[in-house]
Amino acid sequence: MQTRREPHPTFSLKVMLAAIVFSLAAASQAADAQSALTAPIATSDATPEPGLPALSDITAMLRAQFRVAPSESMKIARAVLIEAERQAISPVLLLAVMSVESSFDRHAVSNAGARGLMQVLPAAHPQLIAGTTDLSDPAINVRIGSTILRGYLDESGGDLDAALVRYSGGGRGYVQRVVLRMQHLDASLRHE
Repeated sequence: MQTRREPHPTFSLKVMLAAIVFSLAAASQAADAQSALTAPIATSDATPEPGLPALSDITAMLRAQFRVAPSESMKIARAVLIEAERQAISPVLLLAVMSVESSFDRHAVSNAGARGLMQVLPAAHPQLIAGTTDLSDPAINVRIGSTILRGYLDESGGDLDAALVRYSGGGRGYVQRVVLRMQHLDASLRHE
C-alpha cells in the first residue's frame, strides 16, 4: 500500500503565506485596478498601485523572457489583469500557472486535450466551455482558467497547495514549479 507523502511543513507555510499576500494584495487593490483597467489601455503606461504589475511591464516581460509577439503579449497581459481583478487572484499567480502550463503558447494542446494558455481541459469543465468556440483566445482561456482556479481556491478554503494540485490534476512537483515561477516572475516584473 502506497502512503501519501506530506509536503514539508515549512514549504507549505511559505506557500500559504505567499498565497495570502498575493490574494490580499489583489483583493485590496480591486477598486484601483478596476479604474486602471477601464482607462484606455494604449495609454496605461502610468505606474499602477504598488503590488499590481503594469500592463506595459507584463508585455515587456512576455516579449523578453518568453519571446511572445508584441500583439499577443498585449492580449495576454490584458486578459491577466482583467481576470486577476475579477477573480481576486494575483496576476503573478495567473502568469505563473500559464508559464508552467503552456509557456505562454496560446495554441498549446496537451496529450490529455487541455488547451490554451492555462491548459483548460474541456472534458473536465463542460459547463464553463459551453458556447466557447476558441480556447486559444487569451481572453476566453484566461477567463475560464482563472474561474476554475478561483473555484478550487474557494473549495480548499484558500489553500493554494490544494488548489494547484487540483488544477494540475495531481501533477508531481507542480505546486513547487508554480511557486518558483511566481517568485521569478514577481522579481522580473519589479525590475521591468
